[in-house]
Amino acid sequence: MCIERERQALLKFKHGLIDDDDVLSSWGSGKDKKECCNWLGIKCNEFGRVIKLDLNLSNAYMLRGKVSPALLELQHLNYLDLSSLDFGGSQIPNFIGYIKNLTVLSLQNSNLTGNIPCQLGNLTNLEKLILNGNNGLRVKNVEWLSRLSSLTYLDLTGVNLNETNWLPQIMKLRLLNSLTLSDCQLHDNTLSAIDFFVNSSFSSLYFIDLSKNYLTSSFIFQWLFNFSRYAYRVDLSGNQLDGPIPDAFGELISLHELNLMENMLHGGIPKSLGNLSHLRSIDISYNQLSGPFPDITRFSSLTELILNNNQLRGFIPQSLGQASSLKTLYLSHNQIGGKILSNLSVFSLLYRLYLDSNSMEGTITEDHLSNFTKLVRLDLSFNSLYLNFSSDWVPPFYLEVLRLKHCNLGYHFPKWLQTQKGLFELDMSFASISDTLPNWLWSVPHLESLNLSHNNIGGRIPDFLPALYFFDFSYNNLSGPIPLSAFNSMEVQLSKNMFSGSISHICRIPDNFVIRILDLSDNQLSGELPDCWMNQTDLIVLNLANNRFCGKIPYTLGALDQLQTLHLRNNSLIGDLPSSLKNCMELRIIDLGENKLTGNIPAWIGTHLRKLTIVSLRFNKFQGNIPPTICQLTNIQILDLSRNNLSGKILQCVNNFTSMVHRNSSAESTEYIVPLDNYVSGALFTLHIYFDHILIQWKGKESEHGKLGLVKGIDLSSNKLVGTIPQQFSDMRGLVFLNLSRNHLTGNIISNIGQMETLEWLDLSRNQLSGEIPNSLAVLHFLSVLDLSYNNLTGKIPLSTQLQSFNSSAYAGNNGLCGLPLVVCPEDPRGPCRD
Repeated sequence: MCIERERQALLKFKHGLIDDDDVLSSWGSGKDKKECCNWLGIKCNEFGRVIKLDLNLSNAYMLRGKVSPALLELQHLNYLDLSSLDFGGSQIPNFIGYIKNLTVLSLQNSNLTGNIPCQLGNLTNLEKLILNGNNGLRVKNVEWLSRLSSLTYLDLTGVNLNETNWLPQIMKLRLLNSLTLSDCQLHDNTLSAIDFFVNSSFSSLYFIDLSKNYLTSSFIFQWLFNFSRYAYRVDLSGNQLDGPIPDAFGELISLHELNLMENMLHGGIPKSLGNLSHLRSIDISYNQLSGPFPDITRFSSLTELILNNNQLRGFIPQSLGQASSLKTLYLSHNQIGGKILSNLSVFSLLYRLYLDSNSMEGTITEDHLSNFTKLVRLDLSFNSLYLNFSSDWVPPFYLEVLRLKHCNLGYHFPKWLQTQKGLFELDMSFASISDTLPNWLWSVPHLESLNLSHNNIGGRIPDFLPALYFFDFSYNNLSGPIPLSAFNSMEVQLSKNMFSGSISHICRIPDNFVIRILDLSDNQLSGELPDCWMNQTDLIVLNLANNRFCGKIPYTLGALDQLQTLHLRNNSLIGDLPSSLKNCMELRIIDLGENKLTGNIPAWIGTHLRKLTIVSLRFNKFQGNIPPTICQLTNIQILDLSRNNLSGKILQCVNNFTSMVHRNSSAESTEYIVPLDNYVSGALFTLHIYFDHILIQWKGKESEHGKLGLVKGIDLSSNKLVGTIPQQFSDMRGLVFLNLSRNHLTGNIISNIGQMETLEWLDLSRNQLSGEIPNSLAVLHFLSVLDLSYNNLTGKIPLSTQLQSFNSSAYAGNNGLCGLPLVVCPEDPRGPCRD
């Protein structure tokens, strides 16, 4: 029977919580609920005293509120776990430091912020302190930690320890065997303190996790080797450690797991690691390791070797076959060459094999894979490999993931794939397949991701496709109509084929179909665009460019409030831009070029679509002035309004385009990671990335750009713009191209044009500009394309290496111009000598 005073204390604690789901329904005052020892999360000793309160529920944040000081009444409480309760950003209450019998305190993932109270130092019986997952917690003075003399387990992941002298206090915890300070903003500024503890040793510290910090120096290695010689697991991943991997790691004789991924380590893998007879797992991926592939013959116990994303070169040695215990081998993204070894077949326990993105060559046959009875994931992509299996081969394994991108599979689909009923991801893109889609492909029951792009696959898509999370059939020769079932996927990529017909059946997509990315560009689709987009509000990318669609832009496109990219380029669309598009406030890219759109450019583009980075309305029939509100697009990187009927002056507020003013580049590519909310297979690591692109006029030629963050420019050419070139252009130091040609501009070229220091392409031709070419133009060292032809420019062309290197056509049609590469000016002293 529980103690009444403690039962009341628990009810007060419950009263401070909000329990919308009635999780604590067993806690109450009724006669049937008086035995608090039977309540959820409560454990009592033989005398009815509450000794344990554990509300670490499986569903986070089912309970929220505050911690009541009534817990002080539970004088025998030794175990308190309130993990995953939502405490609304409040601080850890000071009074918890007075529950003196606590041996376990866990408040992980509880939305706590502020300073950790020093009163926790009173908990001298505490053996486990777990505060991870509260990214708002911080510590300014950590001296209280050293008073926890019984502590064996400490996890402060996410707690800000940047202002503390943490290491000396940790060194005083003589019984500590597990230390986790991941993502604690640790720097090297306190590591020199280890010199004061040279005579100390953590004989019991077996688990060390200092990952995701800012450690750079060798001090952390010195501490590790001096004070943690019996460590079982060491994780220093996600730091900034530089230099070679120390040989002294070979002295950690008890080490089972070593994780040094995502640092800046270079050199080779030290041979001393071969002394670690217990070593099971090595992860040194995402570093700068170089040299030949390491000799791992002495790693007899190794089950996991992860060396991907380094600069290892040479060949895989024959000795690798002696590491027969391997279950996981990651060698992706290195420079390993040579042929695939036949002795790989000794890895009968191999579960995951990743050899992609290397320089391997040769033919793979069934002999290479014959003993892989446990193989589940195989990636041979981006090598020069030819797969040649007999038609009746039956593999001994059942794969879940198979990636053969850029491997040569020959004309037909491999027949042995019919046996792989467990596949949920299959990538055979760039694989030289010229077959039609086989029927058995649609009977793989668990397939979720299918990439067959960049082949020569012909025929039609069957009318009834299975539900996939992702499929990419782009860059093939598929034809016929697109079946309704093809839209039952989060990401649908069917671009660069020969599909034809209407897509009006999109209006019949069932409600349970969720599409995030839809790319049907570069086909022969026709008819009017369907006007039922309010049913597809999950779309973030819609690309229907380069087809034969006609009619007006549907009003219901404005219902796509999550849409970030809209491509309708090169169709035959007519009419004004529907005002509903102003509701698509997440838009980053809008490309409506090469249509027959009319009317004025609407002001709401600037007032509502403030996140736009790329606007292309080129080659339409827009008229009127450029709206001043367009200067509110501070993130704009490409503005292309060329080949319209725009009139009026160029806006003087162009220097509001912040991205063009600054030289720093944005992300190289515009990419979208498809959020697969219901991805149940456990394949989250294979989330697909959609890389966006746009067609722009680049240096006089149409060019499709994928690295959009590297291109910043303005193209207002072939309109009816008048007035002078605004001086504000000289502020645009990040601009890469500027095309104002074929307008009616007058006045001088701006005198400070040399400040546009990243300019590569400048076209001011076929206007009515006058005056001299400013001398500052000569300092544009990146300028590779220049056209000032057919204006009224006069005077001498300024001297510079580049301006004289351009063809004379760049200056043609300016009768008053002289100097190289045109005729020498009359007063030029370098003219021909006279007798």
